Amino acid sequence: MKRRPDLLSERSPRGLEVIQLTAEARIPSSHFYMEAQVFTPDSKRLVLHRSAHPHGSDPSDPEHQFLVCDLENGCALTPITTELGTTAPSVSPDGQLLYYFVNETTVGGGRLTLMRVGMEGGGRDPLVVLDGPIPGTAFRPSRPYPLSTISSDGKRLAISAFLGDGKMEPPEWGLLVFDLENVTVQLVIHGPSWCNMHPQYSRSTDPIASHDLLIQENHDNATDADGRVTRLTGGAGADIHVIRDNGTNFRDLPWGRDGNEFCQGHQCWRGRSDRAITSTGTRTPSERQLIEGLAAPHAGHLGIRTPGGVRNDLSRSFPNPDFFHFATDIAGTRLITDSGANGGGGGLYLADLPESADGALENVTFLLNPRSSWQKHSHIHPFLSPDGSAGFFNSDESGLLQAYMVRGW
Repeated sequence: MKRRPDLLSERSPRGLEVIQLTAEARIPSSHFYMEAQVFTPDSKRLVLHRSAHPHGSDPSDPEHQFLVCDLENGCALTPITTELGTTAPSVSPDGQLLYYFVNETTVGGGRLTLMRVGMEGGGRDPLVVLDGPIPGTAFRPSRPYPLSTISSDGKRLAISAFLGDGKMEPPEWGLLVFDLENVTVQLVIHGPSWCNMHPQYSRSTDPIASHDLLIQENHDNATDADGRVTRLTGGAGADIHVIRDNGTNFRDLPWGRDGNEFCQGHQCWRGRSDRAITSTGTRTPSERQLIEGLAAPHAGHLGIRTPGGVRNDLSRSFPNPDFFHFATDIAGTRLITDSGANGGGGGLYLADLPESADGALENVTFLLNPRSSWQKHSHIHPFLSPDGSAGFFNSDESGLLQAYMVRGW
């Protein structure tokens, strides 16, 4: 770890501490995407990755590793993987286990292995090896999404993957749900518009709600036969849905798709609640807002016009909001977000989420300027520890991407 008081400014709250968690001279390191479940529930340890960037890693890179960061032990970093092609980690809800995938796939072939290891590094086991068609289908998965997601009871894990064979037109993508108790896998939804699904299990501990998954549908995307995305979305843009992990109860969130508002492509659950938050953009006026919503029954991909959709503009108190990536604590009471409005690397902000269903962000506090270049592979991507006591972000302010922590508010 390396203390970085130079990243603070006169606008930063007194007592704030910034720590650079990774600092290898020639190896970039990064946090995982904001919604990744990589923290132990006591907020003492998290997983990050070496020789990687915020959107993933190269499966053929021998330098790539997952690292466990012990915040109570001087932020010590301990490698927990050594295999080639590791991707999509999830820490079990009790903090005892790390699940991840080893990607040895090729389009229409190869092997995808779900692994499990103790957070102390012991008991490493392959749970499921997919080296043929997904059971009950003719599809073989490849190009796994760099994020997996685990249910709040620790019994199920989901990941999306490419399903094309190099010839399929149009090529399809799908969502795989692994039953960790019975060691089985099921394909629960698939089609050509699921190229960037961002699957996220509800954090709710309610027995029914814990089966819900937040997923993103990229309408009018374009993908070649080998799974390379050439157009992420088109037309009226992406929309966001909730689905049960057996493929039923498909619902819509009231965001975007009206010709003016569009989903930027990041959303997450608000803690353990049934509310979700997304970052939208509007063409007129040119803004990037944070909108909270509740899912409604599927009504035909109508976005903001979804009948019965409940939405709340959390960022409405700002004269010209410019928010991009964000995350909440597990209680759903606090939010951290980045903003591009400050230029020169943007700003990092902390805010309280309103108690009322129709309130706006409260006590919004500027923390620091991460000084990121904002290039695709240097996105700030801030998130909070489960207890909301510390924030985490990426920056290439040193000339090389590294992982950082801020705390002391």
